[in-house]
Amino acid sequence: MRQIDEDKQRDFEAAAFRRLLRHLRERTDVQNIDLMNLAGFCRNCLANWYREAAEAEGTALSKDEAREIVYGMPYDDWRARYQLEASDAQKAAFGQNQPKDH
Repeated sequence: MRQIDEDKQRDFEAAAFRRLLRHLRERTDVQNIDLMNLAGFCRNCLANWYREAAEAEGTALSKDEAREIVYGMPYDDWRARYQLEASDAQKAAFGQNQPKDH
């Protein structure tokens, strides 16, 4: 594998993360439960990971602050605009596929 210096690697990872956030903000049709069922993570997971990374570096973020960073708006606003009621099939799949750390 090609060697990339740590600063460049961090820059590339940050750019990829920003692109992922933009993509998820544009794809409001994709529900969190669908992400969880297919990939084992969702927007809320990303917000939790972001908050944990910030706290590891000494920056306190609330759950709501981290979610607003990921969603691009307050979480309650996103839910009111875009979140649909999960179907019975989605709920059943979530029950079978839910990662152990959730």
